[in-house]
Amino acid sequence: MTLLTICIIILVVISMAIISIVFIRTNEKQRSNQLLLLLCETGERNLDYYFDSVQKSVRRVAVYVESDLDGLEDGQLQRHTERVRKKFDEMASKTNGVLTYYYRIDPAVSDSVKGFWYMDLDGEGFVEHEVTDITLYDTEDTSKLVWFTVPKFEGEPVWLPPYITDNLGKRVISYNVPIYWRGQFVGVVGIEIDYSTMAEQVESIRLYGNGYAFLSDSDGNIFFHPKIDVSQLTEETKPVLPYDAIAKNTFIRYTYDGVEKIAAWLPLSNGMRLNVTVPVSETEGEWERLVGNYLVFAAIVLVAASILTMFYTRRVTRPLVQLTEAAEQIDKGNYDYDLNYDRDDEVGRLTNTFKRLSGHMKDHISDLNKRAYVDALTSVRNKGAYTTYIEDMQKRMDEGGSQEMAFAVGVFDCDNLKRINDRYGHEKGDVYLKTASRLICHVFQHSPVFRIGGDEFSVILQNADYENREVLVEQFKAGMVEISASAKHEWEEAHIAMGIAVYDSQRDRSVNDVIRRADESMYENKRGRKAGR
Repeated sequence: MTLLTICIIILVVISMAIISIVFIRTNEKQRSNQLLLLLCETGERNLDYYFDSVQKSVRRVAVYVESDLDGLEDGQLQRHTERVRKKFDEMASKTNGVLTYYYRIDPAVSDSVKGFWYMDLDGEGFVEHEVTDITLYDTEDTSKLVWFTVPKFEGEPVWLPPYITDNLGKRVISYNVPIYWRGQFVGVVGIEIDYSTMAEQVESIRLYGNGYAFLSDSDGNIFFHPKIDVSQLTEETKPVLPYDAIAKNTFIRYTYDGVEKIAAWLPLSNGMRLNVTVPVSETEGEWERLVGNYLVFAAIVLVAASILTMFYTRRVTRPLVQLTEAAEQIDKGNYDYDLNYDRDDEVGRLTNTFKRLSGHMKDHISDLNKRAYVDALTSVRNKGAYTTYIEDMQKRMDEGGSQEMAFAVGVFDCDNLKRINDRYGHEKGDVYLKTASRLICHVFQHSPVFRIGGDEFSVILQNADYENREVLVEQFKAGMVEISASAKHEWEEAHIAMGIAVYDSQRDRSVNDVIRRADESMYENKRGRKAGR
């Protein structure tokens, strides 16, 4: 019996060690990758939010410029330029990190009215600077005077990679929009951002002991790196970043200075890529230490149990049976089990270690389940999350809280999605849906937003959003008009039918009653919108 018990102890300890090693290694690797990607996503959202604010500022000015143009005579252009100067100054002062802003008129349009160029080099305010003499350059050569020649050549708004400004010698990135009047190229409006403003945001991203972030393009050319002087890089010295253009994998592995590294990357709205990198040894070191500690602990338990088993066979057998049953429950996906052996001995410590390990696994799986409630395209909550949310609200209502509940349900339906998919393809349809989602989230930013169908969204308005719902509805309508007015293509517009229904405790017996009325209101709005066209 003693020999049999020792064999059982050995078998159980070895089995638990193998299972634990597999789980620890898998979980720690996933945790490190998730942490890496989460940090990258956070940085991407912060940078994109900043870049988007710059884009919106320049595009609003561009829309104003083209709408204000009433002719290309010198007198008309001079008066037009003065009006634009005031509009641009107001917009630039509200945009963070702007180094210069300009409206430059093509010399081919007027050789006397040149536009303007303002800069803020010391943070004391914008001062006008003499504009660059474009006549000294070949405007067809896109390698020179890139802020003017590239948007003229492309014929559409464009982000330019970092470059050294003419006359100032400062490293900047810029966003530029070409201006047209009746199909004729007139000039360029643009904003140059101080390169250091962007660099500060990237440098703030840190991970583990030696993790950091850097910027590159899709070909692996580095624009900013906290450890490298980018201006000194050559084809021979630049790091090789093995982006997979076909698979579009979020993670890449590469070697730099003899150190194997792993990086998570995400594309930015200005065409760059944000990379968050860390040495592979730092991501794996944690699980290796955990496994080593566990193996040492398991060995101690095994030796002590083997020596003392002849005295404690009956005492040891029972908790081992419990551990075996618990392992089987975990294998079946059941984490709610009871291990009541709490004595301060080897088996007791093994039991506690097992409980902590399974607890970590349960938390990890719970976290993965939460992620399953996010819509992959728009990043808002999906229909499964919507169903759960409504069920929770209905439960509170059934438990007697209906009199105290105050909420409204908003239902939204994107017009013309099928036509855009059929005419331009589903990729453009996805752009259309993302635009609608961003507008809904921006206006109802304190309310949960759900995508409940292909082109349908829903919002549960509570608290401040519920109180201010009428104002938010007007903001939403104004947002649709603004987006559609500035859109260059049909799929960039926003045409969304909307219906809002307020919960009435005397009228509504369930949350679904409110949803039904919101749905009817939305369809009535959709019919009215179609009739109005």
